[in-house]
Amino acid sequence: MSEAILEPDLPIVDPHHHLWDRPAALIAALPPPKHGFEHIIRKVPRYLLDELLADMKRGHNVKATVYMECGSMYRGRGPAALKPVGETEFVNGIAAMSASGLYGDVLACAGIVGHADCNLGAGVRETLEAHIAAGGGRFRGIRQSASANPDKDVLGPLHRIEGGLYMSPKFREGFAQLAPLGLSFDAWMLEPQLPDLIDLAKAFPETQIILDHVGTPLGIASYAGKREERFPIWKENILKLAALPNVAVKLGGLAMVFPGFDSFMAFPPASSETLAAEWRPYIETCIEAFGPRRCMFESNFPVDIGSCEYDVLWNAFKVLAKGASESEKTALFSGTATQIYRLDL
Repeated sequence: MSEAILEPDLPIVDPHHHLWDRPAALIAALPPPKHGFEHIIRKVPRYLLDELLADMKRGHNVKATVYMECGSMYRGRGPAALKPVGETEFVNGIAAMSASGLYGDVLACAGIVGHADCNLGAGVRETLEAHIAAGGGRFRGIRQSASANPDKDVLGPLHRIEGGLYMSPKFREGFAQLAPLGLSFDAWMLEPQLPDLIDLAKAFPETQIILDHVGTPLGIASYAGKREERFPIWKENILKLAALPNVAVKLGGLAMVFPGFDSFMAFPPASSETLAAEWRPYIETCIEAFGPRRCMFESNFPVDIGSCEYDVLWNAFKVLAKGASESEKTALFSGTATQIYRLDL
């Protein structure tokens, strides 16, 4: 679906996207499509600088982006703990290409969020320092997903761990290494797990935490038909998180399969107005709870292509922000991301 670009001059810093290259052999090895995530990998086997720039230039005024870890280009050799540093090396190269000016004045991957295993305890510091060295001044923090559910069909191919990661003493020993190095933490988890993040944020008030994807509400598998029923539970936990000044939230990720909205893989694709109507209760609750200066719109591309193209996604966000003041829009679309990820733009 093609739409006229709303507010084309509004500056945007996209604080959450991925880059990957899935070889044909990996795609062929995927199980038959059953879960929405498998459809996305098949639809977008390659998303590198060319594809990202094409999206950034679809009409919105995207000035810069922050890269979010997704397991790309880990080192093929060396200690297991240091293999994720390969992702930062790879992305820093992409960032350097963009910063050269050869592709225009956009700054792709101006900030980099990598992965490190906090289950290593204090030993994770070696990995963190290696990321910082590899990041060329762009490395900002890590993400370690805690996403888990007793119903394995909720996460499908992304079901990798059991619950309780953020409550583990060993994980917290590793987590304690972040703040002394000036690093932030992105948290991806599912809505029923939000109390674990509340506990973690209270235990480490000096660590900047960013909740990804408004906490990933659920409406598939055993949660089908229960999304609205669970909305008050989600809202109560969001309010508790918002009371903690070291927590910020990303407004997005609702185009993924997990919430079970009708727009996911709809044909014809949903309009920005339809997407905004679906997402409004979650987006507006977060903005009211956290305030615009702790909220940031995110693309989560190319994952969110399951519901819409990049330009339609940002149109939907602009529909949602229609009643905001100019200063509030600046915060939501660029200012919060720039501040939280300490970007030099």
